[in-house]
Amino acid sequence: MILDLIIKLIVAGFAVLVSSWLTPGMSVAGFKTAILVALVIGILDFALGRFFGEQAAPSGRGAKGFILAALILFIAGKLVEGFSVGIFGALIGALIMGLVDGFLGSKIFPKD
Repeated sequence: MILDLIIKLIVAGFAVLVSSWLTPGMSVAGFKTAILVALVIGILDFALGRFFGEQAAPSGRGAKGFILAALILFIAGKLVEGFSVGIFGALIGALIMGLVDGFLGSKIFPKD
């Protein structure tokens, strides 16, 4: 259980790094910062997901989940030093992070 959580955090951190490389207007200082961003995104996803009743995941959640994921990414950019993202970057980044996380997550944690 703890190992699964650690692996998911590392995968999410990698998704943040890949997204920052591919997204104009999004930058991250390094892998440690990306892990911290992934942790903040997870906490915000949990908190805002409870409030809005929707999990923030662009893949398979529709427009509402996509917008919520972009909002969480934008807020994380304001909270974590070494990570910056603008509004346009948050929209593109949410899409890319959803794709990367969905692809890597399905390879590491396949659904039987």
